Amino acid sequence: MEYPVRTTKVQQFVDITGLVKKCVDESGVRDGIAMVFVPHTTAGVTVNENADSDVVKDILAALNKTYPEQNGYLHTEGNSHAHIKASLMGCSCSIIIDNGNLKLGTWQGVYFCEFDGPRNRRVYIKITKA
Repeated sequence: MEYPVRTTKVQQFVDITGLVKKCVDESGVRDGIAMVFVPHTTAGVTVNENADSDVVKDILAALNKTYPEQNGYLHTEGNSHAHIKASLMGCSCSIIIDNGNLKLGTWQGVYFCEFDGPRNRRVYIKITKA
């Protein structure tokens, strides 16, 4: 299924854990895999801590320090930093579904990672039965 994600900042992590859980619930799958896919070259998806919002801030700060917006890149659109960051995060992740629940760690959540916003984006979520 395709779902819209609206980002409001140039760079931000949007917690989509609830959306993925909703897809699992609606699918009725008790044991399987949730696949999350982002079809954008300047956005990605990751699983990371969602209990302390400072973790997301730290990740973005580290990425910006390592891959700043202006760094002599050749790409004429001026968003090479966003392409690099999206490649590092990746465009998909898989989460085990166990007894109808996402098999995430205590502090883990699923994040849509925006690096070239704000934009109207999409995320695809596919639930498969084991």
